[in-house]
Formats: sequence, C-alpha cells, structure tokens
Amino acid sequence: MKIIILGAGQVGGSLAEHLASEANDITVVDTDGDRLRDLGDRLDIRTVQGRGSLPTVLRQAGADDADMLVAVTNSDETNMVACQVAHTLFHTPTKIARVREASYLTRAELFDNEAIPVDVLISPEQVVTNYIKRLIQHPGALQVIDFAEGKAQLVAVKAYYGGPLVGQQLRQLREHMPNVETRVAAIFRRDRPILPQGDTVIEADDEVFFIAAKANIRAVMSEMRRLDENYKRIVIAGGGQIGERLAEAIESRYQVKIIEMNPARCRYLSDTLDSTVVLQGSASDRDLLMEENIADADIFLALTNDDEANIMSSLLAKRLGAKKVMTIINNPAYVDLIQGGDIDIAISPQLATIGTLLAHVRRGDIVSVHSLRRGAAEAIEAIAHGDAKSSKVIGKAIRDLGLPPGTTIGAIIRDEEVLIAHDDTTIQTGDHVILFLVDKKHIRDVEKLFHVGLSFF
Repeated sequence: MKIIILGAGQVGGSLAEHLASEANDITVVDTDGDRLRDLGDRLDIRTVQGRGSLPTVLRQAGADDADMLVAVTNSDETNMVACQVAHTLFHTPTKIARVREASYLTRAELFDNEAIPVDVLISPEQVVTNYIKRLIQHPGALQVIDFAEGKAQLVAVKAYYGGPLVGQQLRQLREHMPNVETRVAAIFRRDRPILPQGDTVIEADDEVFFIAAKANIRAVMSEMRRLDENYKRIVIAGGGQIGERLAEAIESRYQVKIIEMNPARCRYLSDTLDSTVVLQGSASDRDLLMEENIADADIFLALTNDDEANIMSSLLAKRLGAKKVMTIINNPAYVDLIQGGDIDIAISPQLATIGTLLAHVRRGDIVSVHSLRRGAAEAIEAIAHGDAKSSKVIGKAIRDLGLPPGTTIGAIIRDEEVLIAHDDTTIQTGDHVILFLVDKKHIRDVEKLFHVGLSFF
C-alpha cells in the first residue's frame, strides 16, 4: 500500500516503523527536518519537509496515487484540513485523523464526506482511558484486550509462586478447570517469547497471555496467582483529558480522588464530575499523600503528561503504602525499564494508539491488531469471509490451514459463542478468528490467508 503519514512524532514515527517493515511504500511529512532525517536514516521510507495540510506538500508526498492518508500531527485542525484537501483534490480512498479535542468528537455529523471527510477518527485519550478502565476491572492483570466487542478477552498475568498451575504442564489446565474453556496464547519468560505446547511447564514470574470468554477470565486468573480483591479506592494524579475521562467513567462504581496542580482546572473538574473528590496540589507532595491516606488506596494512577513526574509520584505513592501503581509513560525507552519493579504497570499511549491505527491499515478483513508485551508480539482479530471455493480458511480444520511459523489461533467467536481453538475446529464464514504472532514479519502471510479470492465477488 502507498501510505502518507503526516507527523513524525512518536505515534507517526512508530507507525512508520511498523509499516515499513511490512513492505509498504511509506512517505512521512513533517515540518521538523531533524526528526525526518533521523527517521529516514533508520527506516526505508521517503520523507518530505513541509506543512502537511498544504496541497503542494501533499502532491510532493505522492498524494496523486496514495491509498491512504494518516494525519497524526499535534494539531487537530491540521489533521482535519489535510483530510479535506486529500479528499477534494486527490480523491484519497482512506483518510485517518487523530483528533484530541472532545468538543469536535462529540459531533458525529462533522465527520462526513459532505462536511469534513475523515473515514477513521482516532482519539488517543479515549483509547488510553478504555485501556486503563479494563485494567481496573481485572485486578492483577498486566494487559486486558477485548475481542469481538468484548465477548472474548485476552489477559496477561504474572505467574506467582504458589499459583495452582505454576510448575505444572499446560495440559493440566483442563483437569484443574474441566468446565472452563481457555487457551494459553503466549508465554514470555525473561523477556523471550515461548510458543506454548501441551508439555510446556509454567514457571514463577512467567508472563502468561490467555484467552477466554469474558465471564471465565477471573477463574483462569486464579490458576496463575492468588486473586486480588476488587479495587474500591482509586487516586488519580493529573486531571488532564485522560484523568477527567477516566474519573467520569468509573466514579459511579469506585471512590475516586483526583490530584491536580492547576487551580482553574480543579474548579472545572469539581463542577463537571459528580462524586469524585478533587484536590489541588502536587501528587509528589508527601504530606498531601499522607493526609489523604494513600496507604488505604487500592490503586494510584499517574496520568500527567510528564514522564518524570509520573514516575516519581508513583514511586512515592508505592513507598507510602499504595497497593498498586500504574503510570503513563510517553517515552517508549522508559517503559521496559520501570515496569515490574515498584511500578506495577507502565502504560504506553503510543502502543495503545498504534494498535487502533494498524487495524485500519492492514489488508484483508483484519478487525483489530494489538501489541502484546509492548510490541514483542501481536494479537490479531480477523473475520473469515467467502465460501470454501473463494477462501483459504473456510471449511478447513485449523490443523490443515498451514499457518505461518510462530502463529497460533487462540479462539473463534461465532455469533455469541466463544470457541477455544483445537486442531480439529473448522472455520465457518462470519467467524471472528483470534490469532497470535510471535514473529511480526509473517503478518503479510496472515493477511493473505484471510483475503477472499475474486471468485467470491
């Protein structure tokens, strides 16, 4: 595919990196020449310096015959105008824009071919808010991913000494839980992926990714570790967009406090939110945290824009007795450094956003793409279309599919039913198929597998 990416920031740069490794024709546009040179040196891509919304710059980037425009600059307005120009002058088939401002997003009629022609809207704040909300709903999980609108979930947990399955072979999972269908999709041991087989033994400290119907998730988690109590008291550091949206989404079920520095923002938050307690001050103020009984907090969330402030306030909260801490980290280089020590979960907004973007860039019928373990592997949801003649997968048992190396199928969602995949499971038309890839270079082969031949049309 010929793709133009506007914006060479962290999201644009990460997206270019993902797509360039899959043999796409990528051009990145940005006003910052240094950033472009850095990307151009590392990746096999074209770069154009200039303002992405200008017709001359878009033409120079190859908009005349581009398949897709992805506008992820820091300016909502630039992104929206670029989509308008690409639609009107170049008839670009697919236009994706990152739009952060909530007052644009709440007006659906704005984004229409008759108004501002954007095919896919990405709001990083909303993506990250949903991601954190799922982690709060599953205490003890490191990552929670929804498939088929939440019918099935993929959950990552750390196996602990004393967990019923630790030291046992995976095939014994069925004996432990005869009434629950689940499948271990991937295991990371000392940062290396292991393809799970029936005789694989789970060790303490393994990161285990398993898939199951939503209703069975807690039962499976209890096999790997002692279950955490449901959270009750939540402290959020930072009342920005993510802090506000999260508090709004969870305040009816939990006791929520927000700590925010800016007095005007505090007034706005206390007027907007119903039952959340808003405190003005610094989240790394030891006395304030002690006064607010941080030791009783089930979870402390550092959600400001400043990585260093997030890390320091999280370490302080943990030291003062907060049971769990989660931290937003914008710099991807920090994420692996800090997760798993005093900070329980480091959340990378880039990786969460990239998954949403990749789902719209992939060929074939790929509904969603998620990075596991911060990009070390991928989980993909694909829909099987066509019939036995036109499709390479329909009517075939999983063992006969000839999946690329390092690829496994974890589950199939058929109508309302979640079927955990076995070798003899046959794929039918309309099935949502959940695949795991330990090696991302085989993504193209998976896309081809789910591509419908011309005879279907």
